[in-house]
Amino acid sequence: MAEPKTYSGSCHCGAVAYDVELDVSGALKCNCSICHRLGAVWAFAPRTSFKLKAGDTKLGDYQFGKKSLHHRFCTSCGNEAFAEGKMPDGTPTVGINLRCIEAIDIDKLSPKMWDGRNM
Repeated sequence: MAEPKTYSGSCHCGAVAYDVELDVSGALKCNCSICHRLGAVWAFAPRTSFKLKAGDTKLGDYQFGKKSLHHRFCTSCGNEAFAEGKMPDGTPTVGINLRCIEAIDIDKLSPKMWDGRNM
């Protein structure tokens, strides 16, 4: 695994913005119904590595299926910049939509496939 690096991310309009310490070497693509439609590429970090800088009052919350993840989106532009949940051991985590971090070139990553459709 690579060393975590601090990135800044945001929704499309910039109303929701955050900093996160993240290792992108474990990036993944999920084929569940929402991720498939969203086209997101995800990387996960402990919730303690995430700092929301702007947009607390602009965050919408969407859950589906087992309702284990909170898909957090901007209520102004609709962009899902991150998700919140828990690791199997109960540790709070964030999933970062890497497409919302301009400093990351998605085409240079090799995301692993995650079969969320059949979970």
